[in-house]
Amino acid sequence: MTDPAPATLAPEPLPPETPAAAPILLAAYTPYPFRLDQVSLRFQLDPEATRVHTRLAVTPLTPGAGMHLDGEALKLIALRLDGVALSPADYRLTETGLTLHAAALPEGPFVLETEVEIAPAANTALEGLYMSNGMYCTQCEAEGFRKITYYPDRPDVMARFEVRIEGPQPVLLSNGNPTASGAGWAEWSDPWPKPAYLFALVAGDLRAYPGQFTTASGREVALNIWVRPGDEPRCAFAMGALQRSMAWDERAYGREYDLDIFNIVAVDDFNMGAMENKGLNIFNSKWVLASADTATDFDFERIEGIIAHEYFHNWTGNRITCRDWFQLCLKEGLTVYRDQQFTAEMRSAPVKRIEDVMTLRARQFREDQGPLAHAVRPDSYVEINNFYTATVYEKGAEIIGMLKLLVGDDLYRKALDLYFERHDGEAATIEDWLKVFEDATGRDLAQFKRWYTDAGTPRLTVEEAYEAGTYSLTFTQSTPPTPGQTEKPARVIPIAMGLLSPNGDEVLPTQVLEMTEAQQRFDFPGLASRPIPSLLRGFSAPVVLERPSTAAERAFLLAHDTDPFTRWEAGRQLARSALMAMVGGADPEAEHLAAIGRLLADESLDPAFRALCLRLPGEEEIAQALFEAGQTPDPDAIHGARGRLLRAMAGAHEEVLMATYTAMAVPGDYLPDAASAGKRALRLAALVLLTRLDAGARAQKLFDAADNMTESLGALACLVEAGAAETALAAFKNRWQHDRLVMDKWFTVQLASAAPYAAAKRAEALAALPEFDWKNPNRFRALMGGLSGNHAGFHHRSGAGYRFYADWLIKMDAHNPQTAARMSTVFETWQRYDPARQALAQAELARIRAVPGLSRDMGEMVDRLAKPRA
Repeated sequence: MTDPAPATLAPEPLPPETPAAAPILLAAYTPYPFRLDQVSLRFQLDPEATRVHTRLAVTPLTPGAGMHLDGEALKLIALRLDGVALSPADYRLTETGLTLHAAALPEGPFVLETEVEIAPAANTALEGLYMSNGMYCTQCEAEGFRKITYYPDRPDVMARFEVRIEGPQPVLLSNGNPTASGAGWAEWSDPWPKPAYLFALVAGDLRAYPGQFTTASGREVALNIWVRPGDEPRCAFAMGALQRSMAWDERAYGREYDLDIFNIVAVDDFNMGAMENKGLNIFNSKWVLASADTATDFDFERIEGIIAHEYFHNWTGNRITCRDWFQLCLKEGLTVYRDQQFTAEMRSAPVKRIEDVMTLRARQFREDQGPLAHAVRPDSYVEINNFYTATVYEKGAEIIGMLKLLVGDDLYRKALDLYFERHDGEAATIEDWLKVFEDATGRDLAQFKRWYTDAGTPRLTVEEAYEAGTYSLTFTQSTPPTPGQTEKPARVIPIAMGLLSPNGDEVLPTQVLEMTEAQQRFDFPGLASRPIPSLLRGFSAPVVLERPSTAAERAFLLAHDTDPFTRWEAGRQLARSALMAMVGGADPEAEHLAAIGRLLADESLDPAFRALCLRLPGEEEIAQALFEAGQTPDPDAIHGARGRLLRAMAGAHEEVLMATYTAMAVPGDYLPDAASAGKRALRLAALVLLTRLDAGARAQKLFDAADNMTESLGALACLVEAGAAETALAAFKNRWQHDRLVMDKWFTVQLASAAPYAAAKRAEALAALPEFDWKNPNRFRALMGGLSGNHAGFHHRSGAGYRFYADWLIKMDAHNPQTAARMSTVFETWQRYDPARQALAQAELARIRAVPGLSRDMGEMVDRLAKPRA
């Protein structure tokens, strides 16, 4: 029987003087003064009034310390210490937590019990325990567990959890291994200590898609993918991806799975892609469900990569977690790097590397160059949810790659083995991580650590000389100032490079130069002629390389370079310079058009690689390049120039494009393998160009005949671009209106490819449809992401794109602050444009900031976005 709830248990309101947006500082970290030896949770599920009974076995570590437990939106029913109800004089209750006064606590171990009531159905923020289409679900990273019960909600507090779930749902899941169950209840026990952010609970009417895996040591592990009834046929690929991930982690890192069961649950309403909760991964259904009819090649690759990522977290994130949220890159950067390695092995390593660099430049470089720039390990934050960024994830992964390149494969594996041995079961720091590498390799990594602590993208300039058979390269590095950091000392930069002779032979194979000074010279003697350098092979460091080169040299590297990345990069630079010149009124460059012709004719190249080379730089990339060149980018001019270059490419190579389009058709049943996907990618790249000549006639035929989503959606995008898509859009909607994930694609494609002048109006019309369930994060991102991805449409000189976007950010912030804040980053580039556009964007940011009751998430983002450039 629970104790009655006295009136004194009502929380005190926050005092007016409390600085709700006060930053949290890395330098202020102190260890938690208590150890949690065991956590027992009992859930009595109810949509409006779930009861959560919590029992904590506690050992004091610091004499005389009070005990603070985080808690938000909780109704406290009972509070007992060693079985005795506490007096109101023994604690303080506020809207943000519960503090037990030191005088009320014993000197030795004790048991603290709480009982709270929460309302999952009313939890629209999708953080903590909430409901998705009648299913109970949790999301506790980063600080959602405090919305479930009173607890020290910080990653360095690790404990073993036992969970009992009571409810009428047929499936009741939690972390760890199942220990007992009956009608209306189930019990779970997790033998491994974990922080609260890894807790998970799911309850609902679900169906299992089962599988199994035998570990290297011979243990049998039961695998299940839990989905809504009817979705089981779309789970086979995800199950295969999980099994491949488990086998790869054993082979590549020596990491074996450590529980008897591994569960994945697909959830429709989810703020992120997926979550690595120990033994119970919760996924956005978008990244689980796939079939030829409903998923594109991109979807299949992402499903494989995300499943691998979350599984790999079992060791890099779960068994070894982060001491505090400032160390977020410790688990995310390393795990992203691991999933990149996995995908490279499963598919095409060169293509994967190029795609990763494209993502890094599009998202993280933009972040580094604007008001949201921050270090990979920041030293302060207001809302940690705002730091799940490309800098933490993608740049964090690049740092791991640089470490591996510097120490070599064998010492990298030695360091990782030591890391797992030394820190298993601990909450670690970047210092712990680097110390492992120092101890395993004998290197001093004090200077390398600047990659973690200094924000911004370093820039490398190059000077060349050739005399008496010796070729010299002199590199100079500098990093522009970023908010809060003006001076940036030299970093360690690994520069992978090679040299080619004028006839295309490689006279110096790839070697890695280790740059440690602000300026450094490297000599290469014994050369018969002045070579052509191939620099930053494999994109060996996340830097901007500034080296003037001619169109002829770029075309030469595109034709002869032995490194796939630098070969692609040469073509990208050729296209970028052509577009930048065309924005100013120039004609297409003959060197670029000729290089494209040679590329199309070279059937020895991987089709996926050729498809990447045919893809022009996006309008956002050209805008940034113009801005860095000292020009004010004009979105309309950029859009026009890109269209003219596409037409010129198509006109110059129509015959070979038609032959490529035909040759790349994949016969037989659809398969999502890398070879087939590469052919479809090249076929659609050819179609994009041909559509510029035939106004969409060929795309319409493909749309009508397509037997897979990749070609159906690719053809539809071409038709939208050509302004000939209304019939196809109606047919697509009529066929897929009952499939929530496919309809997300329908929303996005209309906006991403819409004419700039019509983009905002189209967005308004789509938002007015009954199918626009804006409270679902996937649907909201589909529409808003489609508009923000339309560079000229979002930045239209009327300001309509800014106004529409701001309206919906304000609306979403009141419902789901985390989703709204993450979508607000589209405004991070407003200061690069002309004064009229700047004024329009700035006015919308000010309007958002002035909204009464604006969330802490959005408030921090707008304050950072509005700051002048460093």
